[in-house]
Amino acid sequence: MTRLRIKWIYLLAGLLVPFSQTVMSQVKTQPTSPQRDGQHDFDFNVGIWKSHIKRLQHPLTNSQEWIEVTGTLVVSKVWNGRANLEEIEADGPTGHLEGLTLRLYNPESRQWYLSWANSNDGMLGKAMVGEFKNGQGVFYDQEMFKGRSILVRQIYSDIIPNSYHFDQSFSDDGGKTWESNWVATVTRESEGQRTLQQTASEENRQHDFDFNFGNRKTHVSRLKSPLTSTTNWVEYLGTSLVRPVWSGRASLFELEVDGPAGHIEGVGLRLYNPQSHQWSLNWASSRDGLMTAPMIGEFKSGQGIFLDREDFNGRTIFVRNGFTGITSNSSRFEQSFSDDGGKTWETNWIMTFTRHKDRSE
Repeated sequence: MTRLRIKWIYLLAGLLVPFSQTVMSQVKTQPTSPQRDGQHDFDFNVGIWKSHIKRLQHPLTNSQEWIEVTGTLVVSKVWNGRANLEEIEADGPTGHLEGLTLRLYNPESRQWYLSWANSNDGMLGKAMVGEFKNGQGVFYDQEMFKGRSILVRQIYSDIIPNSYHFDQSFSDDGGKTWESNWVATVTRESEGQRTLQQTASEENRQHDFDFNFGNRKTHVSRLKSPLTSTTNWVEYLGTSLVRPVWSGRASLFELEVDGPAGHIEGVGLRLYNPQSHQWSLNWASSRDGLMTAPMIGEFKSGQGIFLDREDFNGRTIFVRNGFTGITSNSSRFEQSFSDDGGKTWETNWIMTFTRHKDRSE
């Protein structure tokens, strides 16, 4: 290599070093925009609303047959806005509609999970997942519809203090095209909160969980390492609130307790299925906002027993929830695991509920 070429190489290197340092310093000093916290995205929705709904009778068939329905929405906060419960009741040409949507916020992914249940079967559907951007909330899910896998999209838009727009669409071509099938214009009636008071016959009403309604002092004992033959328990103390939904055919359970091992905050949605005469118990923690698989069961002889099969530490086990010792002022809840097909059970979670006395008492 000639001396001239070497000289040019060193000269270029000398020019590039300060240039690269300048670029790197700009990269290092460029401020990063903070991640958006969307835990109050649905605060606009809290209150009582009138909804004018247009529903496509036969989606994905090129049909243009729409029906119109007018209904009432009641939306209330859960977890101080990091979740909420929407109840809907509407009437139209095809009959009566009664349902609810439980919305839960995941602080880790900064996304919302929207789960729907219809009072006809009391089953919580698969969650729509999404977030708000530029004033719109967009949520997606993949579902089965008439034997085919489709995409579902829901959009909340045109949001102002006293109204907003909702649109649900289906796509059967992987999201290339979308067909709207549920369009609602929603206007505020009031900012207050209440529960829809439906009229219901004794045949389709259930009152199994009425004993649990209200504000309760709650003591929790939790086994730290289930199914390991350990007896290390931790204690928590706090409150729980249970409020009726669908005139008692569903209820929302809010738990908040503290102890040496930390803070626990969760929500349980209990839904009654009038066809099977069973309850499904759905639980989510405020840590991730994810709804677990439902526990299914019923009350007999003053006790409620609910079962589920789950994965735990890489093994399939049975889980049992039980409500016992039910009186007008107190009750007891136990959760147990079984890894031998239900032959033996190990209790790992105990809650005792005691009614808060009125000041006048």
